[in-house]
Amino acid sequence: MQIQAWPAQQAAQQQLLARPLQQQSQQLTDAVRSIIQAVKTEGDVALRRFSAEFDRVADNPLRLSAERQQQLISGLSDELKQAIETAYGNIRRFHAAQVPQDIELDTQPGVTCQLKYQAITSVGLYVPGGSAPLPSTVLMLGIPAQLAGCPRVVLVTPPGQPQAGDIAAEIVYAASLCGISEIYTLGGAQAIAALAYGTDTIVPVDKIFGPGNRYVTEAKQQVSQDARGAAIDMPAGPSEVLVIADDSANPVFVAADLLSQAEHGPDSQVVLVSPSEALLDAVVVELERQTALLPRGAIAEKALANSRLILTKDLASAALVSNLYAPEHLIIQTRDDEQLLGSLTNAASIFVGPFTPESAGDYASGTNHVLPTYGYSRNHSSLSLADFYRRYTVQKLTAAGMRALGPTIVKLAKAEGLDAHANAVLFRLDVLKSQASQEDVSA
Repeated sequence: MQIQAWPAQQAAQQQLLARPLQQQSQQLTDAVRSIIQAVKTEGDVALRRFSAEFDRVADNPLRLSAERQQQLISGLSDELKQAIETAYGNIRRFHAAQVPQDIELDTQPGVTCQLKYQAITSVGLYVPGGSAPLPSTVLMLGIPAQLAGCPRVVLVTPPGQPQAGDIAAEIVYAASLCGISEIYTLGGAQAIAALAYGTDTIVPVDKIFGPGNRYVTEAKQQVSQDARGAAIDMPAGPSEVLVIADDSANPVFVAADLLSQAEHGPDSQVVLVSPSEALLDAVVVELERQTALLPRGAIAEKALANSRLILTKDLASAALVSNLYAPEHLIIQTRDDEQLLGSLTNAASIFVGPFTPESAGDYASGTNHVLPTYGYSRNHSSLSLADFYRRYTVQKLTAAGMRALGPTIVKLAKAEGLDAHANAVLFRLDVLKSQASQEDVSA
């Protein structure tokens, strides 16, 4: 990685902060559309065919039986169970504090309005598998679904080996803590299609959550654009981190933070921004040393090829770089982190200080690691408990409320040329006027 000075020209700045082109093409779009269509028309037959083709699992039973779930859990060590339980506790505590409250108020006498929250009836959680099963993602998705009280929670994750249809025991145990027992051994675009449209084995869900590869991401986008499909949590792209550090930072820590993100995949991107050239030089040396020690070093090297080391004139400029980039993860390691924090606006999740690695948020600090990427943090938020609810409103007008507010509604409806809207109020006002006249006569 070469150190590059932060340019003064806007066009050059945009070029320096450009993310690696996502491997998106018409070919990918068409391939995913074909998979989705096959699942819609062939159902379970297509799912098993894709398991054999993509996952090399013959005759996938699709659903992981309760008996097999218990067998897998029994093989976990007590130490690993305890680690998952600790993470579960912290994540649950942080998300339990987010429980929304219904609102009821009178906007004027006789006019009552309410905002209510209702858990989404059926949710599907996609948990990546492959070379790195992610029980942490089970917790990040399963805990808010559990707290919200979603009546049906479905988990899908790619099948593993050696037994056809097996998955990582850690995933099963994390799911059990979240009260999830409906688990399917499915991955890729076909899993998203099954969640959205259903098959003989899988009943469709209302909303799909979770990260995945480019096929999963494309499938989520396609089903979310179909009225007969399902909603999704957020747009996302390759994982990324940006680190702001000055000459007080430990280059060993900084390099480790960069590599912890780079090892996710070759299309990940890591960015280091600093006013200290000496620190940048030291981090380059550390990156080479630490990469050589990583089992996933080859993956990290590919990600580093798409990454940036940026030299700025001061920390204020470094903050500007971060705000323009809008990273998924932002780490700050400077002499005055708190002061710098106030100037940082466009990050999905921020990690403050030398002893706060991004790994903490990925696993066990309590915050959610399902985050918008690829610059979407400018206008999208991290996953939270609120994403597992739907909001709706209730209103009620008394007779007095209609008398008071009705004329305003009529005027606005007439101004918009919507006479039927006006009539819906005028007819009621006429009845109220007639009732008032009869009461006067009786009196």
